[in-house]
Amino acid sequence: MVPTGAYGSWPSPIDAATAVARDGHPDHVGMVGDELWWTLARPTEGGRSALVRRRPDGESEVALPEPWNVRSRLMEYGGTPWHGAARAGEGSLIVFVHFADQRLYAYEPDTGAPPRPLTPLCPVGSGLRWADPRIDVERGEVWCVLEEFTGDAPTDVRRVIAAVPLDGSAAQARSLVRELSDGRHRFVTGPRLSPDGGRAVWIAWDHPRMPWDGTELILADIGEDGLMHGARAVAGGPDESIAQAEWSAEGQLLFSSDRSGWWNLYAMDPDQGTTTALCPREEEFAGPLWQIGRRWFQPLDNGLIAVVHGKGATALGILDPRGGDLVDAVGPWQQWGATLTAHGSRVVGVAASSRTGAELVELDTATGRARVIGRGHADTVDPAYYPEPVIRTFAGPGGRDVHAHVYPPRHPDRTGPEGERPPYVIWVHGGPTSSFSLVLDLEAAYFTSRGIGVVKVDYGGSTGYGRAYRNRLREQWGVVDVEDCAAVARALAEEGAADPRRIAIRGGSAGGWTAAASLATTDVYACATISYPVLDLAGWLGVTHDFESRYLDTLIGPYADVPGRYLERSPGRKADRVTAPFLLLQGLDDAICPPVQCEEFLEKMAGRGIGHAYLTFEGEGHGFRRSETMIRAIEAELSLYTQVFAIDRHDIPVLELTI
Repeated sequence: MVPTGAYGSWPSPIDAATAVARDGHPDHVGMVGDELWWTLARPTEGGRSALVRRRPDGESEVALPEPWNVRSRLMEYGGTPWHGAARAGEGSLIVFVHFADQRLYAYEPDTGAPPRPLTPLCPVGSGLRWADPRIDVERGEVWCVLEEFTGDAPTDVRRVIAAVPLDGSAAQARSLVRELSDGRHRFVTGPRLSPDGGRAVWIAWDHPRMPWDGTELILADIGEDGLMHGARAVAGGPDESIAQAEWSAEGQLLFSSDRSGWWNLYAMDPDQGTTTALCPREEEFAGPLWQIGRRWFQPLDNGLIAVVHGKGATALGILDPRGGDLVDAVGPWQQWGATLTAHGSRVVGVAASSRTGAELVELDTATGRARVIGRGHADTVDPAYYPEPVIRTFAGPGGRDVHAHVYPPRHPDRTGPEGERPPYVIWVHGGPTSSFSLVLDLEAAYFTSRGIGVVKVDYGGSTGYGRAYRNRLREQWGVVDVEDCAAVARALAEEGAADPRRIAIRGGSAGGWTAAASLATTDVYACATISYPVLDLAGWLGVTHDFESRYLDTLIGPYADVPGRYLERSPGRKADRVTAPFLLLQGLDDAICPPVQCEEFLEKMAGRGIGHAYLTFEGEGHGFRRSETMIRAIEAELSLYTQVFAIDRHDIPVLELTI
């Protein structure tokens, strides 16, 4: 007979260090000749992003030691930070962005020489930034996106496609960087060259649109002078989002577009301008372009196309564009990342499931066999403690669908007392144009294995469910997201699955906004954990970065037209309505949601008699990367719940609440 124990008090082998141990999460995968390279998160090394090399014999090694940090800050969220080329008789060449100074570096791994700078040194946080590089060995250049700050305001910035000499001559002279695009668009992605080198294609958009609202596909001819000529929009527009473009081996232009209401794949004849839908489905074959250079599909040399697709969960499939046939890879994986690469008949990507962490998986399209080739998942705890998600669709206001993943408390040796309902925490993702993934989440297991349920809500506005679902949040941020999360919480309570008096909400960034707004406008939650949030919309407009500086035009409405709505929705202006305890977590180097918003909110809470705590972390930006920060944050969160939910446990540091 399984022993009983009060929910939240169960013993668990998943401590805070285990829960936040994200070391080994691969990203930005690419082939250099017959070698596989990728970036790897290292929280225990100050949060740096290492560059890893896998040789043909299967041996892997970190190519660049500390303090090298392969990560771009372009548009603050960054983009693809490296590219490699295999040069006949000269070995491999890697070009990458180093986070500390945001310079481009060239690295020849087989020579033993250290990386050498390709671009000028500028003060951190200003000057020049680079992303989405593509090496052009024949021209002796790397083509990429250049972001240049022209003034003191976050929005004093321009972006162009540029060519940087590989000989290092531009390391001292900005003037030696060739600008290839005309600068007429506020945002651009890196160019993709046609197989014959005669054309280039890229994606561009302008304020006030975000890339998931509307982008343009720009095609240009490349002259003998190495310059782009006749740049013109061949697809896209204000209400059509193109997220990726590539060339097939035959010279067809392939791109993803949501013109049908779903991000589907299309092929264009660049000479005739005719376009064909390759596999029309009510599924997504792309996602939101938060970072430039993401790859949801990859054309193969044999004419087939590797695609990441799905609705909510995603699969890796091989698409035959001639007939539209799509065959999925067989395996346990439920979520594939937007970072595919290919070499011959092999496709490599990052995949995970609710039972496994992120792994490097290779699919041999010739045999159909898929196998783990790197960063294979290893159980750090008994899988019996892993949370088991239940994919649900709840009814929101007006009967609208609300998608969510429910993780009930789970423990192999404990169950709750008869008649007692467990506490639950509603998790709100950031973005808000984003979604939750079906990936093994030890942070969620940290709570579920102790007897606290978790619900991850893909509220209206989330991606993965088509454009109409995504557009529900237009001018409704702070309304639809709050209502949908509350609807899920109430439904669980009404079903008897959750204790209605012990439901919390937590979120970071845009999720922090929703959590704070929920405290200020509903009576559903007993407490909240709010991380690096937006709290005051009007104030945020003047301090945030350029990429999101017009985001609220869509989420709330243009400020000039509806200034009252900005005041009405902001939880930072409703401190008098907050009656539940909360924990605020904030990185002091956050350029996207600066600490000033939290500080102003706390001034208004002073003396109100509501328990709260404010933890700040030096060296952390928007989203925590250091293991010591993440450990402190999750232990503080659990301490908040034990105090508010009256849970008896004494194995974590006590969070001191200010009244």
